[in-house]
Amino acid sequence: MAVSSVGRLAIDGGTPVRDIQKRPWPQWPVYDEREQAALERVLKSGRWWYVEGDQCVTFEKEFAALQNCTCGVTCTTGSAALEIALRALDIGCEDEVIVPAYTFVATASAVLAAGAVPVFADIQPDTFNIDAASVEAAVTPKTRAIIPVHIGGRPADMDAICAIATRHGLAVIEDAAQAHGAAWRGKGVGSLGDLGTFSFQASKNLNGGEGGMIVSTDARLGDKAWSVMNVGRVRDGRWYEHHVLGSNFRMTEWQAAVLRVQLQRLPEQMVCRSLSSEYLHKLLADVPGILLPSEDDRITSHARHLITLRYQAEEFGGKPLDWLVKALCAEGIPCSMSYVPLYREEIFRRYAERDGAWCKLGRRIDYPAMRLPACETVCRDTIWITQHNLLGPLQNMDDVAEAFGKVRRIVNGRD
Repeated sequence: MAVSSVGRLAIDGGTPVRDIQKRPWPQWPVYDEREQAALERVLKSGRWWYVEGDQCVTFEKEFAALQNCTCGVTCTTGSAALEIALRALDIGCEDEVIVPAYTFVATASAVLAAGAVPVFADIQPDTFNIDAASVEAAVTPKTRAIIPVHIGGRPADMDAICAIATRHGLAVIEDAAQAHGAAWRGKGVGSLGDLGTFSFQASKNLNGGEGGMIVSTDARLGDKAWSVMNVGRVRDGRWYEHHVLGSNFRMTEWQAAVLRVQLQRLPEQMVCRSLSSEYLHKLLADVPGILLPSEDDRITSHARHLITLRYQAEEFGGKPLDWLVKALCAEGIPCSMSYVPLYREEIFRRYAERDGAWCKLGRRIDYPAMRLPACETVCRDTIWITQHNLLGPLQNMDDVAEAFGKVRRIVNGRD
């Protein structure tokens, strides 16, 4: 690892480790004439929407196959995909759904949108994924489903989650919004539970600007998800024949055309992300105060949507997380803080107080009073580096490691 000779941090006026004007990080999204040609084909076809075109239905098959599933249903967003999956499982008012407290709000707000009650479980501090013991403790007679989230593209412990689901007769919806191409024991995520959901929002490894997908190995559930996505219609019914409560969650042909090309890029990008991530972990393994995620041989493919790094403040001069993120960004290292515990979000305080258009028959949970220790700790000490920054040469990771080392030395008075 290169050693900076600069004695001052960039945040204090020193020279940064990386001058991002001269050496910018990889551009995102990645595109070329192939995406342009795909869009032009849709334009000239005159078939711009799901019902008339062939891009969405073809992408459904291609992406489902990637995840070892037999059916796929495109939709507007990853958030919509979660709501569709819940409705396809007939989950609604008074039902309870166990979700991790460390995730994007949609994992839990989709439960509210379906009329059910989100019940928060803690996470494992060395994986950032839902903790099976906390899930087991959260099961009640009203529990209908578990939504494990494959945070950062790392598959959750699906052996443990599926065992709990089987024991209690629960459905499993895999929130794989960040986990395109990820696999557990050789099986694509999304194929391990009853339904899996994905996002194609602009920050995701597979980028359609927006968009979502529901996948399954169960054709019956796939058809139910299709009905919810398509305003309650059924595949063999009349146009104005509506069987279930759904909405217009249809993806456009434009998005699917772009996503089909982006899907062709995914294998090469996955290799690049994996190499960069593994190299950075080696560089940081001996840096005091940096805690790396644990390894798990059952993960046969990691999507590497995020590099998740925990730090020990005492090794960095007692500096708080927000200061450390600002210092690293000043050194030219793109990084950010992570989530806050979901039970602290205003939406769940309002739900607890029955303030809003919610189903008001379910169990009342005092979310603001919750404290899940692992989630609290991880939210206080975790730094993210996002996936597109892993797409450049391995030497980019040298700068990340050097910046961490530089900040640690200087704040501890060793430079």
